[in-house]
Amino acid sequence: VDESMVTGESLPVDKAPGDAVIGATVNTTGAFKFQATKVGKDTALAQIVKLVQDAMGSKAPIARLVDVVSGYFVPTVMIIAILTFLAWFNFGPSPALAYAVVTAVTVLIIACPCAVGMAVPLSLVAGVGKGAEHGVLIRNGEALQTASQLKVIVLDKTGTITKGKPELTDTVPAPGIDAAMLLRLAGSADRPSEHPLAQAIVDGARNSGLALVEPTDFEAVPGHGVETIVEGRQVWVGNRKLMQRHKIDVSAIEGDVERLQGEGKTAMYVAIDGKAAGVVAVADTIKEDSVEAIRVMQGMGLEVVMLTGDNERTAQAIARQVGIDRVLAEVLPEDKAQEVHMLKQGGRKVGMVGDGINDAPALVEANVGFAIGTGTDVAIEAADITLMSGSLKGVAYAIEVSRATMGNARQGLFGAFIYNSIGVPIAAGVLFPFFGLLLSPLIAGAAMAASSITVVTNANRLRFFKARSFAQTTGNG
Repeated sequence: VDESMVTGESLPVDKAPGDAVIGATVNTTGAFKFQATKVGKDTALAQIVKLVQDAMGSKAPIARLVDVVSGYFVPTVMIIAILTFLAWFNFGPSPALAYAVVTAVTVLIIACPCAVGMAVPLSLVAGVGKGAEHGVLIRNGEALQTASQLKVIVLDKTGTITKGKPELTDTVPAPGIDAAMLLRLAGSADRPSEHPLAQAIVDGARNSGLALVEPTDFEAVPGHGVETIVEGRQVWVGNRKLMQRHKIDVSAIEGDVERLQGEGKTAMYVAIDGKAAGVVAVADTIKEDSVEAIRVMQGMGLEVVMLTGDNERTAQAIARQVGIDRVLAEVLPEDKAQEVHMLKQGGRKVGMVGDGINDAPALVEANVGFAIGTGTDVAIEAADITLMSGSLKGVAYAIEVSRATMGNARQGLFGAFIYNSIGVPIAAGVLFPFFGLLLSPLIAGAAMAASSITVVTNANRLRFFKARSFAQTTGNG
């Protein structure tokens, strides 16, 4: 049974009479009868969905500085305008009323809540648009803002770091056996099998240009492998139990099996006419750009952690290949969110990258959830950022865009505050006692327009942003 969508385990799990099966998993071989012991809201899938909904409901929104400032800005300007009017009316030169009205109006004109209010939204919109150009879909400005603060990136293994599909990786013949013949016979023996590992061997043989034949007397032995006859020769392909069942001596190839298993691969014995002929290995292979993407993220000061439901040996082997030091393996779906919660302790911002239903609770628990666009709809719905290309480069790109965007927004806010901090006092007439200078409403209006144009121009600089991390980014970039 393929339980990958629930547990994250990349290989099917053998089931015997009396074993529990999980709703929404896929039976890959044969047929069987099962009894429903849980239905509706009690099923494993429903529990995962509930976890996602609960996490969504408890996720606190990030307070925006611009909202707080804007709430006080207009009342403050009104108060300053009134005080300016009173000061000029009571203490100004004649005609006092005219001076009071002009200065108060000038204060109201030059004060630019537009610049303050536009600085952050314009930058966020530009940043979200820039991400979309490169296949990084950011759900909202809050996700973009939070992504700039991330310190830890948690990566699911299956379908995120790896391709999520078993592939033939090694063909190791025993002494005196031709490698091509070994693979051709193994591929032919596995042709009728529906098992993903068998199909990986068949595909690998065909991709090597080998002509496969239809076997006879085919028998699939559940939990062991296959035994059949190919071109008059008895062929067995399977695990150690299959070899022991037929009393086949595998000592000559045992070292190769242990080596391949140590690399996180699934090694299968091949025996021909009662003798060990070699080993074929299958593994969920690493995506072409995963190693580079992880290296770039680490270079950005991010701690990268692998979180997977797969077994410890396989997880550690993959981690070594991609350069990840910290691995959390054999973690159940309901525990993934708890592991992410633990990583958030100490106030660290955590991003989670996944593609399956089993990752959805953790995606929501994380400060920012990244969903692989080739994954399930549930994962995409639970995430804040979707990587349409399925490449981990999109994670690094999204974080770099978010950092550039928030830096741009801070620049816009700073400029707006400096403008108002200098412009409002001048409009109120603070220079008049010293230099006899008084700002006219016409100039104040031009200055106000210029401040807004400056903020817009600053935000538009993001259109020319280029990630330093990669020469080429994801998606259509």
